Amino acid sequence: MFGPHTTTGVNSLNKNWYNQKSGLWGELWWNSGNALTTIGDFVKVSPIFALPTNPYYIIENTFNEAQHVDVQTEKFMNFDRGGIMESHYCINGTGICALKRDGSPTKRGGSLTKRGFSDFLNTFYDDEGWWALGLIRAYDVTHDNKYLEAAVTVFEDMQTGQGGPCNGGIYWSKERNYVNAIANELYLSVAASLANRIPNDSTYLQTATDQWEWFSNSGMINSDNLINDGLDGSCKNNGQATWSYNQGVILGGLVELFQATGDKTLLDEASKIAKAAIGKLSNKDGVLEEYGACEYQPGRCGQDGQQFKGVFIRNLGYLQKVAPDAQFRSFILTNARSIWRNDREVRSTKLGVAWAGPYFDATSPSQSSALDALVAAITVA
Repeated sequence: MFGPHTTTGVNSLNKNWYNQKSGLWGELWWNSGNALTTIGDFVKVSPIFALPTNPYYIIENTFNEAQHVDVQTEKFMNFDRGGIMESHYCINGTGICALKRDGSPTKRGGSLTKRGFSDFLNTFYDDEGWWALGLIRAYDVTHDNKYLEAAVTVFEDMQTGQGGPCNGGIYWSKERNYVNAIANELYLSVAASLANRIPNDSTYLQTATDQWEWFSNSGMINSDNLINDGLDGSCKNNGQATWSYNQGVILGGLVELFQATGDKTLLDEASKIAKAAIGKLSNKDGVLEEYGACEYQPGRCGQDGQQFKGVFIRNLGYLQKVAPDAQFRSFILTNARSIWRNDREVRSTKLGVAWAGPYFDATSPSQSSALDALVAAITVA
């Protein structure tokens, strides 16, 4: 059931949002790294149903084109909305921010400047981490070393984020003014993933091990076993929102680190976080809702926030594969079924941001995020 559903959903994603010239979905940058991971995961778990979506062409084209686009980025943390990240892009001179191409100040006090990098690098270490994971998954399903080599290049740039004030970890961006959870979870996940694919280089495993030791003691994991957005200027938990993606990336990172070390206590820690997130971020019917139920608020969580839930359930699927739990399986299936029944425009197979319904206009992030749930359901059904 979920295989055919995912086929039509991926075809809708590509038909409605994929730009062959830029290699991006919806002309969004870090979200496209996530979409690449979604495509790769689908190929990995269900190659027969993935084949009609032309995944190998999409993967190759994204690799060839995306790393060369002119990306101009403005990001800021909106702490009035729990610290949600808001990103604005110009891709090759197009988009609503094109008027800011001269780098003049925006109304938020930032500016839009050329990315100034290639090879999937930019100013934000979390963006780099998303692309690294997508490239690693591309390597997994194609066995083409160019993807793994590109991921290594990204990881090496992420390492330049070290040297912050909190005795470990990396900064969020090259402006070096914030230590947050997502960049550090991605750093762990990328390092551990590379450790499993390049085992003869001990750097990756040592980095991943050290990173988890630091992260687990950083204070970002609160007393409810949920992860807040980051650390304040005194290196204490800043008490900002427990976004679903911060509960998700850590699961995949710990799974990869377990696979590299055999240390089952890592799975215990992952399960604690996963169960806390399910308990705190679900509605009464067991359907995942973003922090503050922002799906039902003006802006629908924004294009960044619309990606978050898929990140959680994707990584929960990774955890379920190595540490099966009836609660995780039931949760994944409940969400996939609810998306298909309550959050789908039937004619177009567009998938919205509110997984419990009703359907709101879909975006490329809401589509790929919902597809993460369908792909996870394939693995547990």
